[in-house]
Amino acid sequence: MNVKAISRYVGIALLVSALFMFLSILVSVANGNDSALAALLISFTLTFTAGIFPFIFVRKTSAITLRDGYMVIVLSWILSFIFGMLPYALWGGPFTVTNAWFESVSGFTTTGATILDNIEALPNSLLFWRSATHFIGGLGVVVFLLLVIPSSSPIRLRLTNMELSSLSKDSYNVRANKVVIVFAYVYLGICAVAFLSYMAAGMSPLDAINHAFSVCATGGFSTKNLSIAAFDSRIIEGLTMLFMYVATLHFGLIYIAFATRSLKPLNNPILKFYTGCLILFTVLLALILKPGGFAPTWGKAFWDSAFQVLCIGSSTGFAIVDNAEWPLAAGVLTLFMGIIGGMAGSTAAGLKSDRVLMLVKSILRQVRLSLHPSEVSSIKIGRSFIRDEDLMPQLLYVSLFTLLLALSVFLSLLFGVNTHSAFSASVSTLTNVGPALEELGTMGSYNSLPEAAKVLYTMNMFFGRIEIYPLLAVISMLFSRKKK
Repeated sequence: MNVKAISRYVGIALLVSALFMFLSILVSVANGNDSALAALLISFTLTFTAGIFPFIFVRKTSAITLRDGYMVIVLSWILSFIFGMLPYALWGGPFTVTNAWFESVSGFTTTGATILDNIEALPNSLLFWRSATHFIGGLGVVVFLLLVIPSSSPIRLRLTNMELSSLSKDSYNVRANKVVIVFAYVYLGICAVAFLSYMAAGMSPLDAINHAFSVCATGGFSTKNLSIAAFDSRIIEGLTMLFMYVATLHFGLIYIAFATRSLKPLNNPILKFYTGCLILFTVLLALILKPGGFAPTWGKAFWDSAFQVLCIGSSTGFAIVDNAEWPLAAGVLTLFMGIIGGMAGSTAAGLKSDRVLMLVKSILRQVRLSLHPSEVSSIKIGRSFIRDEDLMPQLLYVSLFTLLLALSVFLSLLFGVNTHSAFSASVSTLTNVGPALEELGTMGSYNSLPEAAKVLYTMNMFFGRIEIYPLLAVISMLFSRKKK
């Protein structure tokens, strides 16, 4: 294992965090040196020193193996979590070590779950840092690293292939060394348009940039206790729904649509499946809310349903209503949309609509084969036939996800979490959705949970964000080294 090469690339990831800590310091100064200034200064100094250290004392090297690449990915995330919790822990207040860790992991993984009962008690600079972790994590700490590596470097190509799911590189044609640039352009474009739109809709500059960071990363951190509901604006709610939807579409498709000035690239079977699921779940949820008396009119029922389904389906976690007041069936319904998730190649989480569509088609094919054993059948999505060797890793991923979910529910119950919360929190954190059910709902927090449960859910967030395989690969590497 090339420790020198690993340390240099992980150092770049830490410098990205240090940059946004510095911006948070500027926000503090602009707000009259608010109470988080000292915490941010210390955090910036420690993070910048740790990030720059390998560049001073480690000679530049280009050698990197497959194993090194996986270590770069996992260590970049873990160290970002650790240094990212420093501003919270040093500021104090509700941030115990466990709570600071939880908030940091939730931010970088764009989960949006929080331990804060009073978000508005935080100084503006810490609110900015909190949303900035969404922005960094949405694009990916490793993608930031890849942006500074020359496009001709084999290191960049190798890390790109490991950091981005194979699903995300399908569905459009672009050279492998440009995948990162495409993702960055679309991501920054969504963020910029969202910021300007929120400003035009009446948000303050600080609220606008914080919510733009959250919505483009499909995270969910807000500057308000009541989330989007605090602005009491149908325009802001509508803009949020629009940007949540756009941020869950395959960035490659968006890029090609703009580059060709045509909507033809959006004529995609996975996009149609995902959009169809959103519409179906919205209608079903409205049919629960209006007859049950949880919405005064059908218009209100469909509006609230559309917002909630988009929030959970996109793994964003904003809110305009308190889902704790809804019947259990409504909450469970939206959680299923969270499991499906948006498209691969976006900032959305969950299983991804791509995998779910493959799973559905696989089940249908198996049913046909059971009825007609001699039939030659293959899976086709759009114009592409899916080979069994490409299908198997995706179906295995669904199996791994299910096993992790079952294990998380079991451990949650063991740690003293009640049944509803154990299931909903496990689903919400493993799919990076954030809000769960009841006291963990859209207007609630995870603060009251046992410490062990909080740590467990941060592990879920990590597995959900990096899509299980890289972390399992590193764990396997570590155990294999111990056996030797």
